Amino acid sequence: MSSRKYSDVNLYDLLGVSIEADQTEIRKAYRKRALVCHPDKNPDNPKAAERFHELSKALEILSDASARAAYDKVLKAKKAAELRTKQLDSKRQKLKEELEERERAALNKLHSAQPYSTVRKSDEEVLQEQIERLRREGSKLLEEEHQAMREQLQRNYKEQQQQQQQEKDKFDSAQHRIKIKWKAEKNDESNGGYTEEQLMKYLKKYGEVVALVMNPKIRGRAMVELKTREACDMVLSYEHGDPANPLHFQWVTPPVEKQRTVPTNNATAHDYEDLVMRKLRQAAERKRLIEQMMKEEADN
Repeated sequence: MSSRKYSDVNLYDLLGVSIEADQTEIRKAYRKRALVCHPDKNPDNPKAAERFHELSKALEILSDASARAAYDKVLKAKKAAELRTKQLDSKRQKLKEELEERERAALNKLHSAQPYSTVRKSDEEVLQEQIERLRREGSKLLEEEHQAMREQLQRNYKEQQQQQQQEKDKFDSAQHRIKIKWKAEKNDESNGGYTEEQLMKYLKKYGEVVALVMNPKIRGRAMVELKTREACDMVLSYEHGDPANPLHFQWVTPPVEKQRTVPTNNATAHDYEDLVMRKLRQAAERKRLIEQMMKEEADN
């Protein structure tokens, strides 16, 4: 859509607002539609880029008081002309077109015979001048909107990446069970002093136990599935069972370790160190609570 054709387009319909819409409504409608066809989201779609340009020009014209007034005048005149045209029969329509053609010819003749300043400009010419003025001056509002949209797209992209990473990092307990071993003779009916109930007593304090299975063929063997990665890590780090016959824990299939994050531009090295120390303090506090619970159980 070139600048010479803006008068032939209903910019309000393009943005999806009424002709009475205020600036807040116009900007809101622009953002909603322009985000969908933004070139950054559609790098291989020339139609999207063209649509984005049309929406931007519509915002530029309708956000400038003088340009909007000129555009509204042309738009209302065209609507009135269309209404009159519908009311004319074919014969009168032909006469009307001939009359308009003679008026245009007379106007052109007047333009060539008199200085330009003495000839009244048409509504179309006034609108064209306003559009040219906007092109020369540039639109600060439009620049602000484009910058805001780029920032919004960046936020959306980061949120999408974070969501995808969270899904990727989501702990699947069924894929990462833990083997449990302890000493037990082949014919030991007590199974080394451990029953399913006793194992559950040791394990459940770390978190929800999804499943615990004792090996029916080999004594001194079991497998546990814990709901969270945190519970698994604590069991592997802190739990030993009965000191007289310690429990040994090992991943069946260990999860892939994530790379440690490094400070970004928004997080200083000092912030990162604080985060590490806070996590270490939390781990130490968990260990202290677990040891306290185990001591209380031993006393009972």
